[in-house]
Amino acid sequence: MSTVDLGSLAAERASTLTGDVVRAPLRARTSWMLFDWATQPHYTLVQTFLFAPYFANAIVDNSVCGTLIAQGSEKAACGQALWGYAASVAGLLIAIVSPFLGAAADGRGARKPWMAGLSLVFLAGLSTLWLGQPGIGFSTILIVLGGFVAATLAAELMSVFSNAIMTGLVPKAELGRLSGNGWAVGYFGGLASLALVAGFLVPMPGEAKTLLGFDPLLHLDTVAHQADRITGPFAAIWFAIFIIPFFLFVPDRRPAAALAHPKRSAAAELWDTLKSLPSMPSLLIFLLARMLYTDGLTAIFAFGGIYGASVFGWGPLELGIFGIVLTLVGAFGALIGGGLDDRLGPKTVIVFALLALIAGAVGILSVDKTHILFTTDVAEKIAGSKPFSAIGEQVFLGFAILVGLVAAPVQAASRSLLARLAPAEKITQYFGLFAFSGKVTAFLAPFAVALVTQETGSQRIGMSAVLAFLLVGVVMMLFVRTGARSN
Repeated sequence: MSTVDLGSLAAERASTLTGDVVRAPLRARTSWMLFDWATQPHYTLVQTFLFAPYFANAIVDNSVCGTLIAQGSEKAACGQALWGYAASVAGLLIAIVSPFLGAAADGRGARKPWMAGLSLVFLAGLSTLWLGQPGIGFSTILIVLGGFVAATLAAELMSVFSNAIMTGLVPKAELGRLSGNGWAVGYFGGLASLALVAGFLVPMPGEAKTLLGFDPLLHLDTVAHQADRITGPFAAIWFAIFIIPFFLFVPDRRPAAALAHPKRSAAAELWDTLKSLPSMPSLLIFLLARMLYTDGLTAIFAFGGIYGASVFGWGPLELGIFGIVLTLVGAFGALIGGGLDDRLGPKTVIVFALLALIAGAVGILSVDKTHILFTTDVAEKIAGSKPFSAIGEQVFLGFAILVGLVAAPVQAASRSLLARLAPAEKITQYFGLFAFSGKVTAFLAPFAVALVTQETGSQRIGMSAVLAFLLVGVVMMLFVRTGARSN
């Protein structure tokens, strides 16, 4: 048996005897955080800042949607609608699969082998995005969207197991900091991947040098948009490298009750868990609230870059800078939020962060080509001008920074709150329900954005649909009591 196995076994036995979780070694905690680092380029490069806007603005034109898109619609309306529908499919699949997967895993051996299998699906899905070049047929567009759906499904299901493993690494009093630090490491991973792509791998549009003035490490065909398409394979390679420490050094501990739990069908385990929810009203209300505010948050990140690219004509350079700025502030927001979580409690962090998120979302929607704050006239961005030189761009960026600053604390504190409220012996099941609550209606916000965009031909009106999800979510959080698990 290896040294890592002996240390994990000793810690697990100590936890069983005392009833408390023993803090895992620094190497184990750091390797656990690298899961967020490894998966973040999928969210940063693909879902938010680079591939999604490229898909909407360059791969798909409105003729693909035919009469489904209103006459005179904005250029990217069809692409935004198709991307929204794909995100809806991914969310629906996650909602269906995650609770059963969590129930099947609890009490049935190690959780890391499940993650290893999902890793292969994740890598295959990301690699498929390389096929997405302008002019491809509708069947190839569906393959690209299928790869995006597969990668998103695998990433979210892996997080179910990673989140469950988190509860065995530190005592409950330290969960907020560990969760927040994990999100921060993830954001820094997104920042590093953006910097590497924009600073070393691809040239700026129309130029021979990268953003940092270097010769590109890769000679990519700009006509075929290889610089945009490389984001999928790049995110796959990044994950394959940085997930290795997680599998080597993170102990996969089990609560004693879970280890002794008799094997039953996943459906029976899940049904028992669902029947127990009414006896824990705060946990139930929290899961319902998270269901709504996560929908809104996901939609903001999924369509924010697409909206900015359409309004200001952003290319890879502007989108890269935009992504780097938001990722950097998101990382610091996660670090600050983790400390506040342990000090003030996760509920307080979630409520105030959601209020700030609503303010930032309204601010973003107040900006269009010639206006800020809905009614104030500003000069339209001059084609070919420097990045973020227009007043509208600067105001848009300011509100986006506010969103980026509070988004990570919302997500990290939500993970921490679930870990504090859920029964330890069924923690993977509850993190399956946690994923379920984040995805069971995840198709609604993207679907609402896609449908309203399709009917109105306006991206801004389509984006405004997310505000209802955020508002209802924050109101419901006010009724969550965190003093006792059953309240």
